[in-house]
Amino acid sequence: MSETAMLTSNPYQGGERRGGTVGFALPGVSLRVQDDEGTSLPVGEIGGIQVKGPNIFKGYWRMPEKTKEEFTADGYFKTGDVGKIDERGYITIVGRSKDLIISGGYNVYPAEIEGYINELPGVAESALVGVPHPDFGEAGVAVVIAKPGATLDAGQIVAALKSKLANFKIPKQCLVVGELPRNTMGKVQKNLLHEQYKGLFA
Repeated sequence: MSETAMLTSNPYQGGERRGGTVGFALPGVSLRVQDDEGTSLPVGEIGGIQVKGPNIFKGYWRMPEKTKEEFTADGYFKTGDVGKIDERGYITIVGRSKDLIISGGYNVYPAEIEGYINELPGVAESALVGVPHPDFGEAGVAVVIAKPGATLDAGQIVAALKSKLANFKIPKQCLVVGELPRNTMGKVQKNLLHEQYKGLFA
């Protein structure tokens, strides 16, 4: 993050590099996972990642209210990342708190679903967004682009996910499109996808 510089690293020597994780907090960095009420969570439970250390910025320029909002009373910075720490101390990031979808009372983390979709044959990239749903509050919509020369079937993508994920995580709709909206940095603009598909279940 631009507010923090590097925070974690998988071991390069003298330790196991574990795929799917971001390794351990770097020396001097304190990292914890907390719920929305500010309670530290036990091993394996998902919550908001907070960090503290000499590499963390002091605050936003001329924005004292935003600074106060983004730091805890004991000086930890709320990264906005959602993740967990396993029994060996490895940290896994499952998504961003602003991307969280609450469907039928269950938390759905888009990064997890996107990971499964992106591994399917012919898929170049995907984005999962939450849109209003009359029964579930929110529902996941998967927007997928194909690799050059590949042809994708939205129904087959959903069927493939059903064998890998819990039912509440399955997108209620899958759309195959030509491209995903991006900003100048190349990052997918999920807010535009949300706006585009917010009336899908109306």
